[in-house]
Amino acid sequence: MLSKKILVFSPHPDDVDFGFAGSAASLIQKGWEAVYCVVTDGSKGAHKAGLGAKAMKTLRVKEQVNAAKIVGVKKVLFLNEIDGEAENTKALRKKMVRVIRIVRPDVVVSPDPANKSFGSFYGSHRDHRQVAEAVFDAIYPAAGSKYFFPELYPKFKPHHVSEAWFWNPEKQNKFIDISKTIKLKLEALRAHKSQFEDTRAIEKRIIARATLNGRKGGFKYAESFRRLTF
Repeated sequence: MLSKKILVFSPHPDDVDFGFAGSAASLIQKGWEAVYCVVTDGSKGAHKAGLGAKAMKTLRVKEQVNAAKIVGVKKVLFLNEIDGEAENTKALRKKMVRVIRIVRPDVVVSPDPANKSFGSFYGSHRDHRQVAEAVFDAIYPAAGSKYFFPELYPKFKPHHVSEAWFWNPEKQNKFIDISKTIKLKLEALRAHKSQFEDTRAIEKRIIARATLNGRKGGFKYAESFRRLTF
């Protein structure tokens, strides 16, 4: 497998670790490069009593950077949209296009904009839905055309993304083997200490899902995606 560059858009700190951390670790071990871009500031994830929005934001940035290091991701970007208030606006798409043109990834990863099932409160969080659609719109046609956000050109030259992998899909067509990296995925999730008082139940669900995806993909453990190519 040839090494490539991946850009992952995560609606909140920790979403990327639920959806992609095992794959990130596995691909990085194979020579790939991964960059994380966290869209919202996590300031409303104040499960620890007594923390205000500013302190929560600072803490969650630290937690996400630490989680990224665990799986081998060296660069984490933050767009600092307000937690719970992400919208698929022109302003947000411009931020995403700028990041895509700077990073110039082969693959962009995000939640699946096609998942409209509202099958779980977590998976269907409004920030997840809005960010997923904004990512889709930023990939095409905006990132690859100088006529979209012309104020970014020529400093940030257009970039065509080869493919996208969307996590939490209703229709799966790509499975990545995380049999050797599931422990790193769980460790990355544990780095988000402000969000989980007891990770045992979460880890149990993560392992069950990875086992099911692995069965479908022919591995012991796997993460699943909807892969879309041009």
